[in-house]
Amino acid sequence: MSISLSSLSLLPLWISMAQIQQGGPDEKEKTTALKDLLSRIDLDELMKKDEPPLDFPDTLEGFEYAFNEKGQLRHIKTGEPFVFNYREDLHRWNQKRYEALGEIITKYVYDLLEKDCNLKKIAIPVDATENEPKSFIFMSEDALTNPHKLMVLIHGSGVVRAGQWARRLIINEDLDSGTQIPFIKRAMDEGYGVIVMNPNENYIEVEKPKIHIQSSSDSSDEPAEKRERKDKISKETKKRHDFYEKYRNPQREKEMMQLYIRENGSPEEHAIYVWDHFIAQSAAENVFFVAHSYGGLAFVELMIQREADVKSKVTAVALTDSVHNVWHQEAGKTIREWMRENCCNWVSSSEPLDTSVESMLPDCPRVSAG
Repeated sequence: MSISLSSLSLLPLWISMAQIQQGGPDEKEKTTALKDLLSRIDLDELMKKDEPPLDFPDTLEGFEYAFNEKGQLRHIKTGEPFVFNYREDLHRWNQKRYEALGEIITKYVYDLLEKDCNLKKIAIPVDATENEPKSFIFMSEDALTNPHKLMVLIHGSGVVRAGQWARRLIINEDLDSGTQIPFIKRAMDEGYGVIVMNPNENYIEVEKPKIHIQSSSDSSDEPAEKRERKDKISKETKKRHDFYEKYRNPQREKEMMQLYIRENGSPEEHAIYVWDHFIAQSAAENVFFVAHSYGGLAFVELMIQREADVKSKVTAVALTDSVHNVWHQEAGKTIREWMRENCCNWVSSSEPLDTSVESMLPDCPRVSAG
């Protein structure tokens, strides 16, 4: 029988447990604690100690990648597409590398929205204080003043941010496939004002502060013997915890906490906030939405919360693979009737483009995306 390096690193624990089990009743508690420890050790996590450091470049150039004239991501030296399995048998490390590249691409797309599409980056909440967590949206110069037409784009859930439809498509296909840029440029060419929502930017992450627990002996009126016993137990508990952490998390990744952005703590909140503070204030007689995946659900929630206002301004809604559900979201009859007349959901299908696709729900027409 072969024993992996990960298994060998657990031998001291197994030996200790065997020795404890040979002891008397006083050792039962230690046995239980060790069994609990072993049950919580994840062998996949244990393999982290064989990983290279999780230290990745913060620029495309550092990754040795660039977008070519066709908008395809290619290796600077070899011209090859992105390779996920950069290191064999290190899936977690490869995933972290992919995520690091994805964050760079998010900033790259933001830059394109401003420089290539001439959109303005607008901080929200609009009345945020200097130290308050903030998000942002993008919009064209005439988004609020165009008297005729306004286009609003909402992406789906996950890691994507403003200007993206799918990170995977940006990395593996091209910018035109995975970003909203072709939609933005065409809309502007056809005389629309444009607002690009950012519904997944709901919080900022900061490192968790380290909590220093004051020793009971510093502040207790307990007898000295009892304080010493409690301190001893506390130290032993910390020692066991540190021992477990050594195996569970050798890379010692930082523990982070989330600070949510006021009135934008979810995609649904964000859609309502952008409606109230921007879209509802715009001069456009006709507002059009393009909403992908979870963006469709966020739009339906907006309708539920602002039904009369939405009906008065919105002319049509193009949904793409929307995951909304009028029953679960408790959309009323008048909303469902309006959606049947003013919305269309293009869904993944092998049928030719615009072929009708059967729907289980009585909301809006579903047709093939081709």
